[in-house]
Amino acid sequence: MRLLLLSDIHANHTALQAVLNDAAGRRYDQVIHLGDALGYGPHPREVLDALRELDAICVLGNHDEMLLQYADGRREPKESIVSMALTWQLTRLSERDVAWVRLWRDGIDDPDVGARYRHGTPVSLDQYTDSVPAAREAFTQWQGRLGFVGHTHVPAVYATLNSPVGDWVKVQQFQDGGSYMVAPSTRVILNPGSVGQPRDGNPRASYAIYDSARGYFEVFRVAYDIERAQEAALEAGLPQVLAARLAIGK
Repeated sequence: MRLLLLSDIHANHTALQAVLNDAAGRRYDQVIHLGDALGYGPHPREVLDALRELDAICVLGNHDEMLLQYADGRREPKESIVSMALTWQLTRLSERDVAWVRLWRDGIDDPDVGARYRHGTPVSLDQYTDSVPAAREAFTQWQGRLGFVGHTHVPAVYATLNSPVGDWVKVQQFQDGGSYMVAPSTRVILNPGSVGQPRDGNPRASYAIYDSARGYFEVFRVAYDIERAQEAALEAGLPQVLAARLAIGK
């Protein structure tokens, strides 16, 4: 099984299309989206349409969950860029779109791959796997061997020994892409990075492919038309900072 791993598209269809064009030349069997298809960007409907056409397995991200809370009146809008983007996106989505997002689960266990898919950590929707201590805590609370997460917008692998969690937790990041072979002796948490809003100083879109037969995880960075995405965000009336940050990968 070869998994195309996407995360944190954040309604940036321009970046998503560049990623899909790049991935078209690499064989994959199933698309996994690790949360936050929505939030921040100008293309919520287009991104959901694309994921639907891909027959993607989608897990719920914190921005996706917040959009549902706004839709249900469970959250009051605030003067923040997160709130402004999500409430605007609600005006662009159909009832069918919102109904589909409601079906996304907060985490999925895949017995065929032997993996857990969740947005923040293997045990949390909205906590971050963004440091060795955070990874050690996740490994302690979760007994699985293979976890895929997003949320940090930084492509990385955290690894520990396939034994009771001790001091040995290692991290490898992929600012310019790269690969990682998952050894039988390790447990890992793998993050493909963000398609639509990278935050590791590299503005190129990030995605990954995982080959379950080989235990091989590979991250790819893809250039896309950032100016076009920025123009779309500004034309939509979204806060300028959401357009500006795309150019610097922060």
